[in-house]
Amino acid sequence: MLRVILADDHPLIRIGQKVVIEASGKYKVVGEADGPDQLLELLDTTACDVLVTDFAMPGDQQIDGYGLLSLLHRQYPALPVVLVTMFASVATLRASFTHGVQAIVAKRASAKDLPQALNAVIAGQRFVSECLRAQLLEAGAGDQCRSPQLSDKEREVVRMLASGMTVSEIAARVNRSISTISKQKSTAMRRLCISTDVDLYAYARSCGMVP
Repeated sequence: MLRVILADDHPLIRIGQKVVIEASGKYKVVGEADGPDQLLELLDTTACDVLVTDFAMPGDQQIDGYGLLSLLHRQYPALPVVLVTMFASVATLRASFTHGVQAIVAKRASAKDLPQALNAVIAGQRFVSECLRAQLLEAGAGDQCRSPQLSDKEREVVRMLASGMTVSEIAARVNRSISTISKQKSTAMRRLCISTDVDLYAYARSCGMVP
């Protein structure tokens, strides 16, 4: 029987996931964590074959999100990671794969998709919930390594924003109006299916625009 560790800060979600995971008789949940700190302690003491984790969980010592995924990938490079998340932007999907995730399951589809995701990662394959795959395809991003078509100026604006510059600072640097820079930012975010500056930074980092 394959061993699974669950990480989510909502106990009811963990209960539901455990029921779904163990229903087939193929998997056994051997540990549960309510945040990054407890998860890392658990991984250090409990052997497992697959990790199923949320994306955003509060932690006292360890950061969550991409920081946690990167740490997991460095410390446990052979451990398959299934990410169950409500964050469903194209940028988040791309960046998660670059941080070592092998499967991404939408929380709203977890009951149906979790067993499929576990089977896929155990077989060395990737898995993405159908509703999230649709987003990738609509964005022209069926391959997460393929960048959406931004103009040179849009890419320049995205890179500068991700490096910490404001719209006003970029306008002064490239000798364009603030309204033009704002429009280029908005257009780039629309092409990337991104709605927040956090996701814009994640996209820029995953594509190597910023360290």
